[in-house]
Amino acid sequence: MLEVQAITKKFGDLVANDSVSLEVSKGEIHALLGENGAGKSTLVKMLYGSLQPDGGEILWHGKPIEIPSPSQARSTGIGMVFQHFSLFDSLSVAENIALSLGKENDIRDIGEKARQVSEEYGLPLQPDTIIGDMSVGERQRVEIVRCLLQDPELIILDEPTSVLTPQEADALFETLERLRSEGRSILYISHRLDEVQKMCDHATILRHGKVVGECTPADETAASLANLMVGADVGDVTRTGRGEVTGEALLELHNVNQEAASPFAMELTDINLSVRAGEVVGVAGVAGNGQSEFFDVLSGETTSSDNASVRYNGHECGSMGITARRRLGGAFVAEERLGHSAVPDLSLSENLILARHGSDSKSFLGMGPLGVIQNGVIKSVTKRICEEMDVRKSGEDPDASALSGGNLQKFIMGRELDRKPSILVVNQPTWGVDAGAAQKIRQAVIDLARAGSAVVVISQDLDEIMEISDRIAVMSDGHLSKPEDAESITREEIGLKMGGLHDG
Repeated sequence: MLEVQAITKKFGDLVANDSVSLEVSKGEIHALLGENGAGKSTLVKMLYGSLQPDGGEILWHGKPIEIPSPSQARSTGIGMVFQHFSLFDSLSVAENIALSLGKENDIRDIGEKARQVSEEYGLPLQPDTIIGDMSVGERQRVEIVRCLLQDPELIILDEPTSVLTPQEADALFETLERLRSEGRSILYISHRLDEVQKMCDHATILRHGKVVGECTPADETAASLANLMVGADVGDVTRTGRGEVTGEALLELHNVNQEAASPFAMELTDINLSVRAGEVVGVAGVAGNGQSEFFDVLSGETTSSDNASVRYNGHECGSMGITARRRLGGAFVAEERLGHSAVPDLSLSENLILARHGSDSKSFLGMGPLGVIQNGVIKSVTKRICEEMDVRKSGEDPDASALSGGNLQKFIMGRELDRKPSILVVNQPTWGVDAGAAQKIRQAVIDLARAGSAVVVISQDLDEIMEISDRIAVMSDGHLSKPEDAESITREEIGLKMGGLHDG
């Protein structure tokens, strides 16, 4: 169905794709694997018309074609679900879908079709829901349903399950099996290697922009696939001191009740939590059960009239905003990295200033008495963070939007970890990050806790929660369960709590 012959793409001196070739057959699920910055997103953006190649050729059903735009890709029969969503927050589900389907479609008909397709494929949606009121997992459903409504022959999925629960992922896998049986093809990008082994017929592996191998994933192990991707063995996370936390409580929530900010948001009910110095508390849950609202309460994006409801290092701060909480030792990594944790069109150093100027010392910014920022100081800090977290980029100080999703996540995590905060709150720490980078981030989170910080990790990746947490709580329907020891709680118990079985 699709053949790519010696495709090359350069950004200045950076060769993102270096004579890449691959074939995708009809009715095949073909994995495209590689670590962050390997060139996967660049390649599929050329297949979807968002970028144009500098060399090479694309063949569709055996005939050379040019794809000058995404609309041309869609009319050709190529659909794509991006890792970073392309949705308008202020519009409804139906309105967002209508924008990609053309003027001849009635908005009511589109809404009904979207509802039918979403129910048929186990990805429930309400067409009238405003995108801005939806969780990241729910937004992913919108992207997938929108793509399916375009009736593509080839579907490109870039990290489709990174924000889905295990149940939602299983429903997606059933959808993919059905699409394959209909003769459609899928080009599948994922860092979850167990999914690749389970779903994919063939795999092409990229490293530093070049094809370094091909394989049948079912014949490989997760470890051997990871080795092919990064060119070396990926180590395990080291968990010294697990279950031995005796430090004082640094982060405390007392009877937090938060009304829903909109008809589609989640109300928080009687939230209590105490996180001690030296421990990681993991918060699991199905998307849309209050995790985003919980993060906002912890970070100060949502404040309370009850100042005593939140304590940082013994200081009451429930009515304080983000900057004030940063000054008390807090650091925060939001779920949506591009647009929330980083401004897309600003450079990495400028994003660093935005995140830290209000809470860090003037000496950090190299400020003199007149408040003038010394760019050299800022760029040296940016460079240190990038080196520490192995952030791969096209220039010394590129815009945030120029980084791959995984590399931007590594920078944002590094930006917060570099402050050595006493309290760290992270929402989806390794979303869209390759195996090697995920190990680095998880180890950094554990090391920060072992150095005496209190850490809260909100994640839909149950394997991640089990791996890094000392205690585990579950968010369900706006309730937070009592944290339990990670060594004793079972996956079945967590699953029951995720399904709504509250304490007592």
